[in-house]
Formats: sequence, C-alpha cells, structure tokens
Amino acid sequence: MSRVLFLLKRREDYNSITHSHVGMSTGLYNSAKFMNDMLVDNGIDSHMEVVADYNKIDRQCWLYQPTHAIIEAIWVIPQKFTELARLHPKITWVIRVHSEMPFLAGEGRALDWIADYTDIKNTVLAINAPRMLSELRLYLKTRNNWTDEETERRVIYLPNYYPQDYKTKKIDKNKDYVDIGCFGAIRPLKNHLLQAFAALGFANEIGKKLRFHVNAGRIEMQGQPAINNLKNVFQQLHATGHELINHQWRPREEFLELCAEMDIGMQCNFSETFNIVGSDLISQGVPLIGTAEEIPWAVHGFCADPNNSADIIKKLHMAYKWPQLNVRANQWSLKHYTNKTAKIWTKYFS
Repeated sequence: MSRVLFLLKRREDYNSITHSHVGMSTGLYNSAKFMNDMLVDNGIDSHMEVVADYNKIDRQCWLYQPTHAIIEAIWVIPQKFTELARLHPKITWVIRVHSEMPFLAGEGRALDWIADYTDIKNTVLAINAPRMLSELRLYLKTRNNWTDEETERRVIYLPNYYPQDYKTKKIDKNKDYVDIGCFGAIRPLKNHLLQAFAALGFANEIGKKLRFHVNAGRIEMQGQPAINNLKNVFQQLHATGHELINHQWRPREEFLELCAEMDIGMQCNFSETFNIVGSDLISQGVPLIGTAEEIPWAVHGFCADPNNSADIIKKLHMAYKWPQLNVRANQWSLKHYTNKTAKIWTKYFS
C-alpha cells in the first residue's frame, strides 16, 4: 500500500509572528491540502509538510518513510534529486507541474529542470492539465527517446481535487452598487484590467455603481504594471462612484467569507489549469464568469472570450439574470470533475 508525503516550500516572506500555518495559504498550498485530505478520506496513508527549503526534504523522508514523495511545483534543483534518490532509493519522487505552457514560459529555467529531472531514477512528472500533459510527453519522449509505454509511466496525469461543500445565496438587486470579485495573484495572464473594463460596462448598463474587488497582496511575474493600471483607472473614475477595493491576502476560511459577499465572480483568464479561486466563488453560491478553454469544469454557456469585453459584458448580464442556474450548473460540473479526480488519484496510489 502506498504511503504518500506531500512536500511544499514555505513562502519566501514567511514570518512566524504574522503567518500561521494556515496563513501561508496560497493556491498551491490549498491544492495540496485538498489532495492530501481526499487521499486520507479514501483510506490512503497520506501526510503533508511545509519545509523551509529543499535541504529539509531528507529529514521529512526519514521521519515519514513514504513510498511516494510529492513535490508541489518546480522548486527543487535537479542536483538535489540526484542526492535524494541515492539516500532514499525506494521512494518514487513525484514532481507536480501546476501550469500550462504559456504560464510556464515565464518561469525561467522550468523546462530545463523538468528535462533534467527525467535523468534521475525514480522520478515521475505529474501534470494536472491534459494539454500540458500532451506537450510535456512530446518534449520528453523526443529528448529521452522513450517508448510510448515509458513516456506514459514517467509523465502522468493527476488533476486537481476540490472539496465538495457547496452553498447557495441570493443576489441583492435592490442595492445601489454591484460587487464583482476578480480575485487571485496579480499576473499578466490573469487579465484583471480587461475584466475591470467589462465589469464597468456592465455596471453602467444596469445603472449601478461598481465595486470591483481584488486581492493584490501577491504581485507575481511582472504583474506590477497590471495593478498600477488598475489602480490608476479607478483613481480617474473616483468622482463617478465606481470603486476598486483591494483586500489583503487572508486565510482560506476568511477568503471564503469574502467570496460569499460578492454578487458575481470573474475569472476570464488567459491561462489556467484548474482555477481554485473560481471554485471558491462557486462553492459559496456566487455565479461565475470564466474562460471555457482554460477552466476545465466551468460551464461553457456562462464563459466568455477573455479578449472580448463585449462578450464578457454579455455573460455578466446572463449571470446577473440567472444566478441560480449559473451556480447550480457550475457546482454540478465541478462535483463531476472532482469525482473523476478522486478515482484517478486513488487508482494510482492504491
């Protein structure tokens, strides 16, 4: 029987005074926790640890003695895996890749490291998106001259899981403003600025003031110009009553409470593999506008072209008019997706 150990790297700005263990919550942390809890619920021995750096991995492996050590994201240098494979020859090292290729293109040496990982015995790459799975299999099969069987064994599909705890709510259409949440780390591929313009157009058309909510506590991958433009746009609109509301990054339970305060959620992003933020909004009964080609569980009828503000405005009207239909359809689709995920994971580790 498998014995699984999830390993995450502690955030660079960690401070024991201001950050609790939960306070480190990011999409990556939440994703791993959801997986770990799901495996435990399915009778698989699984554990999760957050370490300061890759030099602390060895100790956790001696303490826990896993059959599979899952490294969440690409943060361990290939040379370290060579050492770890020698010290722990019975462990299968599973490196989970959480990004599509457009996002990974901004990660410096990611593809170089990914290729080097495959030179090390007992390493497996786990991909959470079908397109990326196909692309990395092509890359690594070509590079390593693998057979189809070897390629499928060394580059596997392990999609994201989300806990199935869903709520309902009702939009208050009598208030003078509309609350639209466009949450997540500020990065160019998150498309915050165009979504803000679409939200503004929608608010004007329904005769309400816009309160556009973001949580810009994390600015990543050259995201500073995006947040600067966003702030400047709303400063110029200050006299109109439209507002940008920037929330601090917060622990998961508090973030879910914030999600529940929204009238509509927006995730019309350019690149996604799963989208936990959208799942959080839907779980709280908030209708969502997403991108059909990027969010695998999002219902296409309520998704929009992320390059077309007019299409996004159209879908915002639909979500505002039929919020319960949007929520029920997306919750059903997300539940269906995560049920399949649980079967894939339990099959692999059983």
